Amino acid sequence: MQPWRDTTLLEAIAGKLKELRVAKGVSQETVYEDTGIHIGKIETARYNITVSTLSKLCNYYGITLKEFFDKLGK
Repeated sequence: MQPWRDTTLLEAIAGKLKELRVAKGVSQETVYEDTGIHIGKIETARYNITVSTLSKLCNYYGITLKEFFDKLGK
């Protein structure tokens, strides 16, 4: 059985993470080198991101999870 996926939410998260990466001025490769997270799969909404992974990325981008979701508008 496949895990449940909210495609709309995953696409919103993917878009916000891409915005944060672009604003920081780093490539997907740099994010991977710095965090060990394959951001490419996340930014295309093909990966059902975990809260732990999202928290690590928020720390990397210098924001809290609350700020991330406030900016997401969800």
